[in-house]
Amino acid sequence: MDQYEKLREILDKHLAGAPPSEKFDQILRILFTPEEIKIALVMLFSPTPVNEIAAKAGVSVEDAWALCESMANKGVVFNRRKGEVMEYSLLPTIPGLFEFPFMKGGGGPEHEALAKLWEEYHREGLGDSFAGSRTPIARVIPIEKAIDTRIEVLPFEVISKMLERNDTYALAHCACRVSVGACDKPRDVCLIFDRTGRYLIERGFAREITQKEALDVVRRAEEGGLVHTTNNSQDRLNLLCNCCPCCCTVLRGLTQLKNPNAFAVSRWQSQVDASLCTGCGICEDERCPVSAIKVEGSVAVVDQERCIGCGLCVSACDVEAVHLVPRQHVPETPQTSTDMALQITAEKGTTADFVKLMNR
Repeated sequence: MDQYEKLREILDKHLAGAPPSEKFDQILRILFTPEEIKIALVMLFSPTPVNEIAAKAGVSVEDAWALCESMANKGVVFNRRKGEVMEYSLLPTIPGLFEFPFMKGGGGPEHEALAKLWEEYHREGLGDSFAGSRTPIARVIPIEKAIDTRIEVLPFEVISKMLERNDTYALAHCACRVSVGACDKPRDVCLIFDRTGRYLIERGFAREITQKEALDVVRRAEEGGLVHTTNNSQDRLNLLCNCCPCCCTVLRGLTQLKNPNAFAVSRWQSQVDASLCTGCGICEDERCPVSAIKVEGSVAVVDQERCIGCGLCVSACDVEAVHLVPRQHVPETPQTSTDMALQITAEKGTTADFVKLMNR
């Protein structure tokens, strides 16, 4: 079997998957040289010491280290230093192989070729693979100021509280808007945290910021009409994407691919006080990313089946006619990222392969 196809099969066992495609084969051949692919094939999805990688690949430690460093510098494998030992691991398709190479801002013929191929691959199969289970990988987290503090709010629904659990804050360009370029929404609003954040900072794909600066990014994204999405677990933020419906993988799963499992909606939904609404249309025309709110006559009306609970309509209403209220049927959020991963792989029937690739 072709080595690039072998790597695709490995990547397909991760949460987002990697369905077979000529487009993805071309992507892998751009991202990995023939020498690098041999090393990638013996790597895990969990960090492994370079000497063990060298032994599995049958090459010297020096050669393995040089190839691993080349791949880490391109953003196609993850690395960390554990004590005096350098460790490396594979990255999944999303988030990873797609996003990281674009986080420096893109540009040049190679990035243009990759952008075109990823876009075709997203429509061809990756988009549905990313959202191919009942348990979504991503969830919407509402604008904090849109939540009524008189109602019980769970900690994982409050961005400022969740940010307190992180220790490293990295800011990068939104790979989706860099590669697709379908709108002029802010690009420098992609937040990544802790060990992945440290990797991206060290390799020049992101810059380190403070917790306060991260909150400023969140506010700037809200002002720009972007939807907060993060990993679908309660334990901690791994990333905080600020998404538009025309470029971003998460929202496009619903807005373009019409996949009901594209992401988990928030525990909240919009509600309009008809006695206060002036029918200005800002919520419909400028804020709602999924066309869930329409002005009928002189009053905005929310389609509760479509509402994702992002809160963008609430923050834009000058007369405070729109509010977020708890949903009747609350989406269940896995307790930890590990719980989420095991639920998704169980639903896809890939748990045994996934665990093996984390620990083989």
